[in-house]
Order: sequence, then structure tokens, then C-alpha cells
Amino acid sequence: MSDVSPGFPVRGTPVSSVRSTPDITTDPAHGGRWTSLRAGGREWLWHRDEPRRPSVVPGDAFADAGGLEECVPTVRGVPDHGDAWSRAWRRDGGTESVDCPDFRLERRIRAGEGRAVVDYRLTAEPGYRFLWAAHALLDLSEEARIGIADGAPVRVYPDGGDGWTPALWPAVGTSGGLGRLGPDDGTAVGAVVSASEVYVHDGPAALRFAVEAEGQPVSIALWRNLRGFPEDRPYRSIGVEPMLGRVFDLAAAGDGDAACVPPGGEVRWRLTVVAEEETNRVRNQ
Repeated sequence: MSDVSPGFPVRGTPVSSVRSTPDITTDPAHGGRWTSLRAGGREWLWHRDEPRRPSVVPGDAFADAGGLEECVPTVRGVPDHGDAWSRAWRRDGGTESVDCPDFRLERRIRAGEGRAVVDYRLTAEPGYRFLWAAHALLDLSEEARIGIADGAPVRVYPDGGDGWTPALWPAVGTSGGLGRLGPDDGTAVGAVVSASEVYVHDGPAALRFAVEAEGQPVSIALWRNLRGFPEDRPYRSIGVEPMLGRVFDLAAAGDGDAACVPPGGEVRWRLTVVAEEETNRVRNQ
């Protein structure tokens, strides 16, 4: 699996930047959630008070406390946000794992030399189909930009259902495209982009996620909630989510839309996180 070098893909004067090794904190006792992703002197993960989160049990409706949740074997649908987020994980040395009814998921996080690398392994019966998403809710300003290669195919989900419309990145769905956030406007849009890497550029700082999984479909999921969800008490939340699969709900997955366990009984993949900060300002963005 390859290394990742993000840089700042913007127009104008070349950018000088420095890398900062991400510092990741997880909470195995409460679903293995990433509770902190710090780099360059800032916290990248967004959080909200959710009193239900510490006491959830399998089968509960999703309790959104922010951070990064490991959503597997589905994101939407049943079980809500998957099976792993509501179960206690175990930590054994540098490996964290969770046992769910149909699979076991393990991950190992290593950080150094300006990047964090998370190696995953899911074991299940051959033929088992699943989705996985690193459901990262990020603390971003209104000026933040999301960068994905122009022209990448996009499935735009206008609501919480299974229906989607095809488009190309970035000029889809909203003013300025999905790559621009802006102020709250009462909308909430989901998208799944056929891409393996994404960067988030917020002021002088940039964060990049890249996902690699040999022989499996990889995508970048987005959740652009500008106080449009939930209907009764909407709040702002921005999700940038490397994933295996091409849909939000496993029940709606067609051929090639989900990861599939091969005859060997395991799927391995890697998530790489890189953070950089500009040391000079860019002109003509």
C-alpha cells in the first residue's frame, strides 16, 4: 500500500507547507469512537453533547456525539450506523477489535513521520457483503473547502432515503458545488464520490484522508448538513468519510456496490491521514 503526500492543490503561487503528525485518541469502551484527531495545534473532530452515547447498546438508534465512528456493515439502514459503534471494543497491545454477530473487525493505528496509518482487518464467512465508513465529523469553518479530483462520479442523496441522482464532482446539488460549505442554509445533502482520497482545506491547514483496499470498491462519502437535519432540532455537522462501498445502505447495494469477503475469509484495508499547514499564503486561489 502506497504512502500519501497531500500538498495543497490550489491555483496560484506555489505553497510551502509543513507536515504535522496526527495524534489520534480512541475510546474502545464506547464503540471504538475516535474522540480526538489533533494535528498542527488544532482539533479536527467536531463534537456535541449527547447524553445517550455512554449507555448505548446494540439495536439503539444512533447517538450522534461527533468524533469519528466506525460504521460497519452499513451506514444507513439497519442497524443504524452499523453494528460496531454500539459495542465495547477490546485493546490488546496496539490492536483494537470488536466482535459483531457476523464479523470481527480489527484495527491498528500507527503515527509518525507526518502521517497516521490505520490498518483494518475484517474476518467473516466468504461471500459476506458489507460497507464500512470512517464516519468523521469535522470541526470546520464556513470557508472550508473539500477537494476531490474534478470530474469524479458522484451519487447525490437529497434526503435520508436510498434514492440518488448521478452527477460529476464538484458542480452538483448546491451553490458552488459540494466542495464549498458556507453558512447554514437549512439543507442536508449526502453524497458518495468514486474517489480514494479527499482533502479538507480550512484556512492555512489541510487534512487528507486516503483509503486503499485491493479488490474492493472504495469511495469518499460526504454529509453536508447545514442545519437541515434532524427536522425537529437541526444542527450543523460536516462528515468527510473514506469508505468501502458505493452506497449508504447495504440493503440498497447492487453488484459491485459493497465490499465482499473473498474465499480466504478476510478483507484488509488501510486508511492514511496526513495533515499539513501552509507556511506562506497562496495567491490567486
